[in-house]
Amino acid sequence: MINDKFGGVVKEYLWNWQTQQLRLVYEILGQGAPLLLLPAFSSVSTRGEMGELAKLLAPHFQVVAVDWPGFGESDRPSLDYSPALYQQFLADFIKSVFNQAIVVLAAGHAAGYVLQLAQQQPTTFSKIVLVAPTWRGPLPTMGASEQIAGMVRNLVRSPIIGPILYQLNTTPSFLSFMYRRHVYADAAKVTPAFIDEKWQTTQQLGARFGSAAFVTGNIDTIHQQSEFLELGRSLTVPLLVLIGKSSPPKSRSEMDALAALPGVKSTLIPGSLGLHEEYPNLVAEAVLPFLTGALV
Repeated sequence: MINDKFGGVVKEYLWNWQTQQLRLVYEILGQGAPLLLLPAFSSVSTRGEMGELAKLLAPHFQVVAVDWPGFGESDRPSLDYSPALYQQFLADFIKSVFNQAIVVLAAGHAAGYVLQLAQQQPTTFSKIVLVAPTWRGPLPTMGASEQIAGMVRNLVRSPIIGPILYQLNTTPSFLSFMYRRHVYADAAKVTPAFIDEKWQTTQQLGARFGSAAFVTGNIDTIHQQSEFLELGRSLTVPLLVLIGKSSPPKSRSEMDALAALPGVKSTLIPGSLGLHEEYPNLVAEAVLPFLTGALV
């Protein structure tokens, strides 16, 4: 059953990847110029994390939010989730759903995919907002080698050990720990009901495959800071970067480096890696002047 996450019109996009057809779910709210919301990649990724922000932006735009392949309510087959898959999906989805240059707001790991598409197809976007942009998965960020990360990914994907390992790493207590550590800044907002909703997301059939790819860095489309910054320099459209004051030190340094590029606008607001969900009012206040052209 497909649910509307924030009161919009829910639609399906049938997409072919190699020899398999995937059913992707997206939601539309509001009217006006199109604005695409891309949720952050994570084990609990869903368009629902963009819900409150979508409601705030809908009076000004026709907001479209999508569940990435392998996440949310989109299909989650046991594919090899890789940069090539997501690069092609994003390009195909935008070409299919929109008929003009669009504004995009991308959270977390989605940043790299947006920057790459903007470089390859400069007329795709009219303005770009990156919220707490990251480019390196959790295990690589912790220093795990490519070999170690690959071993972990293969174990999680395996038919017997995999589900056990995945369940251990998606327990409510572990999710709560991770949210309090680097996703939300205000621990009081990480309530049992909130965590239960996130846990339910992790229990969907096939959920471990996309999650394992993200955690182990298999969907890292950028592999070093110089690539990240070069993509920022190559942009031909306006870019706004939102940075959470409580972001983890490694991630914060990457965001600050991007924000320091010539021509890039940036705003520092409360929050951490999940600031688009934790502080949607502040995010909307920060982006609306930029998106509507009032920011100079």
